[in-house]
Amino acid sequence: MGGTTGFVHTSLALSTFLVWCQAQSSTRSYGPVFEEQPAHTLFPEGSAEEKVTLTCRARANPPATYRWKMNGTELKMEPDSRYRLVAGDLVISNPVKAKDSGSYQCVASNSRGTVVSREASLRFGFLQEFSAEERDPVKITEGWGVMFACSPPPHYPGLSYRWLLNEFPNFIPADGRRFISQTTGNLYIAKTEASDLGNYSCFATSHIDFITKSVFSKFSRLSLSAEDARQYAPSIKARFPADTYALTGQVVTLECFAFGNPVPRIKWRKLDGSQASKWIGSEPLLQIQDVGFEDEGTYECEAENSKGRDTYQGRIIIQAQPEWLQVMTDTEADIGSDLRWSCAAAGKPRPSVQWLRDGQPLTSQNRIEVSGGELRFSKLVLEDSGMYQCVAENKHGTVYASAELTVQALAPDFRLNPVKRLIPAARSGKVIIPCQPRAAPKATVLWTKGTELLINSSRVTITADGTLIIQNISKSDEGKYTCFAENFMGKANSTGILSVRDATKITLAPSSADINVGENLTLQCHASHDPTMDLTFTWSLDDFPIDFDKSEGHYRRASVKEAIGDLSIFNTQLRHSGRYTCTAQTVVDSASESATLTVRGPPGPPGGVVVRDISDTSVQLSWSRGFDNHSPIARYLVEARTLLSSQWKQMRTNPVNIEGNAETAQVVNLIPWMDYEFRVLASNILGVGEPSLPSSKIRTKEAAPTVAPSGLGGGGGAPNELIINWTPTLRDYQNGDGFGYILSFRKKGSQGWLTARVPHAESLHYVYRNESIGPYTPFEVKIKAYNRKGEGPESLTAIVYSAEEEPKVAPYRVVAKSVLSSEMDVSWEPVEQQDVTGVLLGYEIRYWKDGDKEEAADRVRTAGLVTAAHVTGLNPNTKYHVSVRAYNRAGTGPPSASTNLTTTKPPPQKPPGNISWTFSGSTVSIKWDPVVAKADESAVTGYKVRVVVGYRQDSHSAPTLYLASKSRIDIPIPEDFTHAFVQIRVTGPGGDGTPAEVHILRNSGTSMMVEDSVTRPVPHVVIITTNSLVLVALLSYLEL
Repeated sequence: MGGTTGFVHTSLALSTFLVWCQAQSSTRSYGPVFEEQPAHTLFPEGSAEEKVTLTCRARANPPATYRWKMNGTELKMEPDSRYRLVAGDLVISNPVKAKDSGSYQCVASNSRGTVVSREASLRFGFLQEFSAEERDPVKITEGWGVMFACSPPPHYPGLSYRWLLNEFPNFIPADGRRFISQTTGNLYIAKTEASDLGNYSCFATSHIDFITKSVFSKFSRLSLSAEDARQYAPSIKARFPADTYALTGQVVTLECFAFGNPVPRIKWRKLDGSQASKWIGSEPLLQIQDVGFEDEGTYECEAENSKGRDTYQGRIIIQAQPEWLQVMTDTEADIGSDLRWSCAAAGKPRPSVQWLRDGQPLTSQNRIEVSGGELRFSKLVLEDSGMYQCVAENKHGTVYASAELTVQALAPDFRLNPVKRLIPAARSGKVIIPCQPRAAPKATVLWTKGTELLINSSRVTITADGTLIIQNISKSDEGKYTCFAENFMGKANSTGILSVRDATKITLAPSSADINVGENLTLQCHASHDPTMDLTFTWSLDDFPIDFDKSEGHYRRASVKEAIGDLSIFNTQLRHSGRYTCTAQTVVDSASESATLTVRGPPGPPGGVVVRDISDTSVQLSWSRGFDNHSPIARYLVEARTLLSSQWKQMRTNPVNIEGNAETAQVVNLIPWMDYEFRVLASNILGVGEPSLPSSKIRTKEAAPTVAPSGLGGGGGAPNELIINWTPTLRDYQNGDGFGYILSFRKKGSQGWLTARVPHAESLHYVYRNESIGPYTPFEVKIKAYNRKGEGPESLTAIVYSAEEEPKVAPYRVVAKSVLSSEMDVSWEPVEQQDVTGVLLGYEIRYWKDGDKEEAADRVRTAGLVTAAHVTGLNPNTKYHVSVRAYNRAGTGPPSASTNLTTTKPPPQKPPGNISWTFSGSTVSIKWDPVVAKADESAVTGYKVRVVVGYRQDSHSAPTLYLASKSRIDIPIPEDFTHAFVQIRVTGPGGDGTPAEVHILRNSGTSMMVEDSVTRPVPHVVIITTNSLVLVALLSYLEL
């Protein structure tokens, strides 16, 4: 029997040795690992593409070979087949829905094992034409609602819908009155109007990758019978399903639309739990982005108008595809050992889990136990090596996890991890010498010192994993130590030499201390050690090493001497409290001493803030006591924030001052029907501490409004109208749902009050129409708010006037006078205030050229009670007609009798020419040729001369204007001037002409500027030098 056993061991050892040698080769072999897997593919029917490619690529050594399965059956890659492999990819030529639609899976194999990919579906997208049958016409009473059914043709996948009115591309816009369901394609009109008459066609579009196809239905004609002006309450017609299922991460859209007159407004709310911030509400649609389990619940759509409301409810049910929580990893295990692999997946419904080995289902057998997500091996053998996969599946999808198991059989080998050659140890200390050869199965270990076999004793311990531990070391323990390792595959040994050194000792230990936040401190630590070795100091806080580089300057070493390891702490914070340990260490031993540092500071955050006893204006808070940070808590503060503001504000409480031993308080003066979060802060003599975590969000109960709306006023509008305006009430003051306004109004001096209810908090005006309302009639008006809890207080009474009437009387004695060539002044006698049924806002001047119609007149308006206006922008030498009207908010009154005027001719356009100048002491005399007006220009009555004097340091005087009746002028100049800019232009009844400009430098001679010979002068420069005279003259067109 012994001989047989030896033969088996020898054969096994030889085969295992060969496996091990292969494993040690420079290129390690490993099983397939997917880098690309097939994805769900949608192929458009009728596409110009002639093939479909499903990708598959695995990293493996040796390289993987590939196979494919369709609906669980392996595909045959025959030469004339439509299926072919390109690397690992499956290429399907001329795909056909009847033959190729299905589920595909890639199988990758090499000598190490086999893995299967995730399943990918190949589906075919299509959109057929609408039915060719004519659609029935629709007749409805104007003012009622109507629905057009789309009845889309067969298609895959989903469609987007629009509707045509009469012709392409006249698409109907989606507004509050009309709605197109993207679920059914149906068109809904909440309240028909005359403009809705026409022919309607449903336009459906399919989007597949970059291919878009659209079809449209036959037209259906809408005709309207006589208008029914009666108002009626909403009736919801487009409804979302009673149960809407969605996967986490998707976008969920709910549709809701109602008929009604007036057109209803749509509101959304979640009936259980809080509303998510991911909501995107746009009237008929509620869209939730990136939906999660917190969004599951019952949702209500409410349609409301002034005649009533209608509601509909449905649930959103959230489910999820499988997602890995835990997977196994590649494992190398010893032959004969046990192994346990686990994988776990989340999902809804809960996923089922199965195991695959080399692509085949794995069930419990002999040494293998499969139990859900657990796979257990007992006494591994080489044949257990291979590729394993864990598969989690529910109705929404499947996920795969892969790992390779390699079972090893190795003789002991110290080449990778020998015993350390030189082993230093401290006198009276302890030394640990590991013995960790590579071996499979685990080797049996023996230790010797020289030729002496070591066994466990009071000072010597050999652990189960073969580690040698020697305690209370003395000089006699020095010598050679050898570890012998053996298993059925073979044996090996490794030797090291133990050297004994002097022990390290703490000579000055740190002392405990008690300080306040912000103070500085030094903890002392000195040590002695073996002089042949280097000494280092380390510090830890509560057993966590201190990293000086990441301490933000709080920790520094106090000395650079080798035997001194003092620690300085700067600007201490609460987090610096704790047990500090100084460790003096050499390569052979270490010594440690500890001290406790207490840092006093403001209290830590209270915990567990709970809100209860919620009323409309108060709640009861409770919390748990936080750390006092070594200084007693004196009092607590309560802060809150609302959905209207992210800022935390201190709240009023009962009691007003919350003592430090309290753990509950009432918060008062809250706003009804408001969402709140609360937090609590503690304080002591050292300050206010950090706040607690916010409480869960709560909403106070509703209450009737307590504040009357503000900004009551109005006026204006059409005849027989009273318009009342107010400022919409802010959310803070609404106090409850179903908010609106109640108006009370009556003619000033009358007895009874009329009332009107205006729904919606956003409303800001009300129009009362009655044929009996005269123009600009004063009304007494009051307003109060209401919600579903009751009515609030009334405002003070305001006086609001009904719509005004245009003035009935025209201004008189209108006088128009020409000023310059393009301006005129107009004056008139005003109308009397009693002749204006309203508030006179001003006057409107209308003026038009002779020969034009008055309807084409230009207009200028004045504001207030002024009775004159200056009008500019007229044409020169032109006859105008002018009339004046009074105006108010209702419009303009009758015109005055028109008056006429003719504007003056324009000033001469030619600038003065032949300019010359002469210096005489502190005066410069300037001359020029007179300008003669042409027949179509106004007369010249004089000249304007503008002078700017320049000095050194590039400074200039303010401009000075001189008037000259003739073509010359003497101008005084200061003695220290360096140059002067002079502009000359004509002036007269038509205004000022075009200027000529000269630049005069200081000189003692005479100079002349000669006009260019061309009809229109251009800028030019003349430089004349006489003795020390330098003159530069620049002639150009510049405005004064």
